[in-house]
Amino acid sequence: MTEESGAATAIGVLAYPGSQACAVHGLSDLFAVANGIAEESGASSGPAFSVSHWAVSGDGGDVVMTDGPGEGGHQQLGALIAPPCLGEQGPEAFAPPVLAWIQRQHGGGAVICSICAGAFLLGEAGLLNGRAATTHWALAEQFADRFKGVRLETDKLIVDDGDIITAGGVMAWVDLGLRLVDRFVGPTVMLDVARFFLVDPSGREQRFYSAFAPSLGHGDEPILAVQHWLQTNSESAVTIASMSSVAGLSERTFLRRFQKATGLKPTAYVQSLRVGRARELLEQSSLPFNQIAWKVGYEDPAAFSKVFQRIMGLAPGEYRRRFSVG
Repeated sequence: MTEESGAATAIGVLAYPGSQACAVHGLSDLFAVANGIAEESGASSGPAFSVSHWAVSGDGGDVVMTDGPGEGGHQQLGALIAPPCLGEQGPEAFAPPVLAWIQRQHGGGAVICSICAGAFLLGEAGLLNGRAATTHWALAEQFADRFKGVRLETDKLIVDDGDIITAGGVMAWVDLGLRLVDRFVGPTVMLDVARFFLVDPSGREQRFYSAFAPSLGHGDEPILAVQHWLQTNSESAVTIASMSSVAGLSERTFLRRFQKATGLKPTAYVQSLRVGRARELLEQSSLPFNQIAWKVGYEDPAAFSKVFQRIMGLAPGEYRRRFSVG
């Protein structure tokens, strides 16, 4: 909201079939709290946000407003949000009138946002071609196969590309809501809203929570044999020679086929396996990191600490402070 206009920013939440109800209503609550804080603090002379809910009609698949301010509600939104979905998105969500409506909102100046599986709607609407975006890490392979022109960054919880904002996890509606409060009202109100909800307003990334899930359905049997072997041998002195021997391939052929099948170079694959095991030990034990590094196959704990931080985005000590169950 700008001081000059004094008008509330119109936020529309698209409650498509299968969308997560707690996100739809939670976003409304978050913006209601932001309104109260903004008015109380003097950051806004009236409501900073005006929230409306939109749904797909059963007759023709048009998008209609189900509740919102004023007669007929807002036609052109300031921001449109496609929430997450816990199951399969019904075909109604991808009906041509729905996708055309999303395109019109974008063309009219709305910031188009998605959370988790909501990114599939933006992809189908053609808004993510040539762009960076994120979705839930468990949906990464499905999304990448479906939308090959999108630069997928599932290690990030939020990808803010200006007029399009995508958020990763199912509960990332909180992070998206705070991002919009920050953008339209300012960081002071955003921080106060985060304190109200007792959430960390920044510093989170999806990779803190996602597990390494290697591709196993690629159909290359020699490479799959190596992957199975690595599950029980990654803590030993693994070399390209030992892996190519398990595969029964020359080193050159093994390197080419391994990266094609898994999407990773063998060294990066082994590092990810070791980091995954180190995460478990950091979460569930009190072992010093030096011992953890040795257990997962590193003779140099300092070198492994750098690998861990590069992959996870957190130093081992900070990771343990955040996620230890002890």
